[in-house]
Amino acid sequence: MQNLTLSWQSAGAVAAVAYGASAALRWAGSPSARRVNVGLVVRELGTVLALFAAWQFAGQLSVMSTDGAIARGQAIWSAERWLHLPSEATAQGWVLPHPLLAQAANYYYASMHFGVMIALLIWLFLRHREAYPWVRMTLVLVTAGSLLIQLIPVAPPRLLPGDGMLDLASYYNQSVYGSTLGGLQADSYSAMPSVHVAWCVLVAVAVIKVSRSRWRWLVIVHPVLTVAVVVVTANHFWLDGVAAVALLLLAYLVQWQAGRIHRAFLARQPEGRPETPLGPRPARVGVSGTPGAVERQSVTGTEVTATGD
Repeated sequence: MQNLTLSWQSAGAVAAVAYGASAALRWAGSPSARRVNVGLVVRELGTVLALFAAWQFAGQLSVMSTDGAIARGQAIWSAERWLHLPSEATAQGWVLPHPLLAQAANYYYASMHFGVMIALLIWLFLRHREAYPWVRMTLVLVTAGSLLIQLIPVAPPRLLPGDGMLDLASYYNQSVYGSTLGGLQADSYSAMPSVHVAWCVLVAVAVIKVSRSRWRWLVIVHPVLTVAVVVVTANHFWLDGVAAVALLLLAYLVQWQAGRIHRAFLARQPEGRPETPLGPRPARVGVSGTPGAVERQSVTGTEVTATGD
């Protein structure tokens, strides 16, 4: 298989189709509350695909010359040696003698981080709607922050000369990256930070925080495997993951501070005044004028409650 993931063009096209399908499901004909909910799920799928497309596209952009990408990658490699972090080359050496394990690592890198995130969002949307806005906003913030940093090209370990690491995906013809330009893959210069690591830790935190099952702690296996995979495939340095977790913590901090500001604003409102800066939004009976469901607007999104269909 030549490519295990969507290009930014494909992801963007599918996102556009998802938005169109969502609008059609919500407003065409006489939609029921169930159809509206399906439309909302499709819309959120389109949102994640749009983020994925932006991430893929950002790998082809830079605000600095790509000539310095190798030097910046080597600087990270040297910093890790100075910090006495384990060598990525040593970790990859444990996998190289086992072709099936190496190919499984490539598949995991290419598909699981996106697939698991989609599964998380669907689960939250359908079963824990109150937690969904928080997780989605975190996803948007951490992805946007990563894309801004990735505008500065940084070569991953697999493209550094002399570090002893193999491009594992290319070796097994499983590369998720595009064509080569000037001896290097232009969309490979987005090593710092690792979006894979940011997303997998976000998934683990969300599941542990929201779920009440005693099995929820098993989700920690996902970030552990993801970190191992991004290293042994030579797609990221250890410090790429550290930077990703720092961005995720910053996203949490931003939301926490925004919540404090909002609560302080509400506390200053005189009794009987609007509860939000936008004022109260009255419930709208029916979807597109159809009785049978109540659609309530809130600050965090749209809630549809069936009243008999």
